[in-house]
Amino acid sequence: MAEIEIPPEIAKLSFEGALQELEKIVQTLEAGQGKLDDAIQSYERGAALKRHCERKLAEAQQRVEKIVLAADGEVRAEPADID
Repeated sequence: MAEIEIPPEIAKLSFEGALQELEKIVQTLEAGQGKLDDAIQSYERGAALKRHCERKLAEAQQRVEKIVLAADGEVRAEPADID
């Protein structure tokens, strides 16, 4: 499955920043006010924000798993590869 490109302005957001913006979009869409074109654009941005948050969570999970579980099954701390 091809990886979907996340717009650069979203990719540079922190997890918390992206989640906060996504929550605002959801509230706006749930209110049902505004024009259809605006709602569609908000939905598309919300989908990109969701993908970004999912990737950030997956990256964090991989770092934690690397730190807590060594190759031999023993629990020990190893430095995380943080870019």
